[in-house]
Amino acid sequence: MVSQFVSSHEVRLLGDLNFQFPEGIHAIGRLDNHSEGLLILTTNKKVTRLLFDPKKKHERSYLIMVKNVVTPELLQQLRTGVSIPVTTGEDYIAVPTSIEIVENVKDHYVHMDDFRQQYPHTWMLMTLTEGKFHQVRKMCLAIHRRCLRLIRVSIGNLKLGDLKPGEVKEMDEKTFFELIGIEYKV
Repeated sequence: MVSQFVSSHEVRLLGDLNFQFPEGIHAIGRLDNHSEGLLILTTNKKVTRLLFDPKKKHERSYLIMVKNVVTPELLQQLRTGVSIPVTTGEDYIAVPTSIEIVENVKDHYVHMDDFRQQYPHTWMLMTLTEGKFHQVRKMCLAIHRRCLRLIRVSIGNLKLGDLKPGEVKEMDEKTFFELIGIEYKV
């Protein structure tokens, strides 16, 4: 599914979900069609500006399944920063806020049935405060590990929790603002 309501391509869209979305709703911090997880939808146009204000860093955490084993040395490379290409054509040193190997993935996300888990792989939990275009996937490639699955599990203190794929959870604006770390103003 693509995290938008309109597309010129034949793809599954947010509007295809079994939910009556209000007029003027839009996605914030979109996920590409090869990623999954927490997606914020709002009718409040100020939220996008506030959430991506460069003066206030908002953490986003991702569960990442990569092909093959990530050694302690490779994990350390990610911790200290890896060079990735960005859309301007130059390289960017990408450093996560935190990264760790995850042994029990279901502690972070319960809907984890994946046939690829029978092959050599590693699950990691990475937290970022900024995101360049496909940054997580590029960081994995920088250590020669292909990203097989990418799941956004949190934005600030807003957690994916046990929401199932395609499930929608509504919340009041005050609670939402508190969880993502934005000052609530009426």
